[in-house]
Formats: sequence, structure tokens, C-alpha cells
Amino acid sequence: MHESSLKFFKCPRCGSILDVTILWQTAEIDEGFLDCDICSLRFPIIGKIPILWDDFARYISERVILGGRLFQMAKHPSMRKFLKSSLLSKSKVPLDRTLLEDRWSGIYQQSRKSRFYSVIRQEIDSIMSSGTALEYGSSVGIMSGYLSRVYHQVFGMDRSFAALSVAKKSWMPNVDFAVADFMSMAFGKIKFNLVLALNVLELVEPIPFLQQVSGYVCRGGYLVLSDPYDFERGKHRVSSLDSKTVRSSLRNLGFTIRKNTKDPSYISWNLRINERATLMYKNDLVISKMR
Repeated sequence: MHESSLKFFKCPRCGSILDVTILWQTAEIDEGFLDCDICSLRFPIIGKIPILWDDFARYISERVILGGRLFQMAKHPSMRKFLKSSLLSKSKVPLDRTLLEDRWSGIYQQSRKSRFYSVIRQEIDSIMSSGTALEYGSSVGIMSGYLSRVYHQVFGMDRSFAALSVAKKSWMPNVDFAVADFMSMAFGKIKFNLVLALNVLELVEPIPFLQQVSGYVCRGGYLVLSDPYDFERGKHRVSSLDSKTVRSSLRNLGFTIRKNTKDPSYISWNLRINERATLMYKNDLVISKMR
């Protein structure tokens, strides 16, 4: 984690400024803690990645395998003590998410050269400006890295520590990543010139998410969404919505829809699952500007 990121990352529960305790540092903060005095919450920085989860013990109880890995990674006794306490404080859930997140990290790595990213890059090039950018669901950092060419500060947010570990290997002085829930206050009241969200609407209740995201876009800034509206997720499914509802919701939140994305689109995005299977999406693209 870059020290310069300290002024951006906030308490995910209340949005307040965080105090930092550095346990290990090289070119970045490799290991340490971020503390919220108001909420009395502590968030670990491990492998240069802050885990800004409102309830870290709950996060790790759903990823016990990851918890073991983090414990092995930890360099400082204080961090190992914190991790051990967190692992023991809650009962583990029946389904460990670690291996699933590992798998999807690999899938996105194998799909780096997908034509979908070329289409999104071309569209972003036409609206690019200077300033700051935030990517929801940044995964292995494909688009966050691309945004770093123009925006002076870029942040990627994802639930998967495994994916962000891959992203963090491509060291960039103006890009940083954090594990965080998409509905958290991890950036407080900060505004960004660009907010990007690819394939995230099915992971979180979409209408509250759009309301949350709109608060992070500065006046004159852009929100770029692309999604296949894949809401069939069994017990984890969220409320569904369609391309028309997305656009009307954004207008109600103060956005103007860019002319070339006023109508629904069907951009191919092929994700290679394994050598014999490919997941084929047809994504809609919406580019909106905050009035």
C-alpha cells in the first residue's frame, strides 16, 4: 500500500480518517494496521493490500484457507496474533470462498486479451481526462492498470484478496488496491473523475449500489458501467433490473447518458473457464456524466 493512499482510504463503517501503524515497510507499506478511533475497528494491511472489511473476523471466517495463507505471510508477531484471534473468534461457514476466488482470479488472468477490454478501452479513451479514478470489481487489475496512463491516482476495489494479490504484482506508483465491500464507506466522501464498474451489478443490490456509486462521482465526472445482467445466482441472487431501468435510475441520480450508449448494447465478453469451456456474455455498456 502506498503511503499516499492514506488520505484516500477511510473507515468502511463510518467513512472517518484512519490512523496507520506500520509494521513492515519497503517501497510501500508491506504490513501494518489501519485503525478507526470512532468505531474502534482495526483493519490489517498484508502483502501490501489493506483489507477494509467492516467485520474482518467475518470476512476471514468465510475464507479460512485464505486466513491460513495470511498467517503464513505475516512477518510481524502483532499481525500473527491479530490473525489468530480473528480466525478463532467466529465459527467458519460451510462454504469456504477462498478456492472459488482463486479460480476466478485465474479465469480473469487467462482472459486479459479478450476483445471486450479493447472495446471498453476505446470508449474510455474518448472520455479520458486527468484526475482520479475508482474501479469497482477491479479483480486482477486489467483496467486499473490501463487507467493509470492518464489518471494521476487510480484505486481498485474488490472482494477477492487473491485477485488483488495478482494486480499488486504489477507495481505502479499511482495505482493502489483494497479489499472492500462494494457498499462500504471505504473512500468516505471523496469524489472521483471516473468510476468504472464491470460485471458487478449481480454481486450487490443494484439500485442501492447505483445510489452509492453516484456519490463518488464528481460534477462533470463519468460513471462507466458494463454488465450482462446475470442475476440468476441461487440463494445469493439480488434484485434484477434491465438496461432500461439502469438508464432511468442513472438519470434520476443526476447523470446524463452519453448519446452512443443511450440504447442497449451487446458487447461480447468471453471468459475462458478451462480448456474445454468458455463463458460467453453479451454485455450492455452505459457511459454517464454527472450533471
